[in-house]
Amino acid sequence: MTEGPDPQALARAMEATWPPAELARAGGFLLRRGAGGGKRVSAATAETDAPDIPAARAAMAAWGQVPLFLIRPGEGALDAALAAQGDEVRDVTTVLAAPAAQLADPPPEPMAAFVHWPPLAMAETLWAEAGIGPGRLAVMHRVAGPRAAVLGRTEDRAAGVAFVAADGPVAVLHALAVVPGFRRRGTGLALLRAAAGWAVAAGADWLALAVTQANRPAQALYHRAGMAEVARYHYRAPPGPGGW
Repeated sequence: MTEGPDPQALARAMEATWPPAELARAGGFLLRRGAGGGKRVSAATAETDAPDIPAARAAMAAWGQVPLFLIRPGEGALDAALAAQGDEVRDVTTVLAAPAAQLADPPPEPMAAFVHWPPLAMAETLWAEAGIGPGRLAVMHRVAGPRAAVLGRTEDRAAGVAFVAADGPVAVLHALAVVPGFRRRGTGLALLRAAAGWAVAAGADWLALAVTQANRPAQALYHRAGMAEVARYHYRAPPGPGGW
């Protein structure tokens, strides 16, 4: 780990910039109804040291969600209890961050980045092609604070897209997708830098993002850009094709 944004400010920003459809509490857990928005907005997090796992499972099942738990550092007892009940690890994830101003160099020519809201039809098309469908677009539209879509273009073609939103001193980058033919050509870095420039203009000091450890190309890109790990978590869910 390295120095980064205040942990509480980071946690608030992660929640505010990718909000669930509904929040509820059961058995000492904070529950999130994701409505197709992905794992983070569908996961339960413990609010007590001895939460009631069956109560949380029942509440999530009542929503029609497969039970999913987000495990943070220091929650070894919860992690072990879920493992003993057969839940498997899903998506070990790192949260990376860097000062936004440090990342905010303009995209190099011939890449152009267009920051806008609401998303252009082309941005939505690129997200759809990358598997970021209506459920995740709905998450973006639920954000109450500053937000933007970033569309990258090169050679007069749409090359990639990302979503960025801010909550106080922390902006968070989500849903970055690069068109396959433009990968390894600086598109991802250009989108990252454009998002950081937007974050600076929005008054944020930091730009953060979450990326799975299994996504080695993305990990390498972000580390090369100067981002460093500031938090880590993973999920637990029941095994089988019906799980996460």
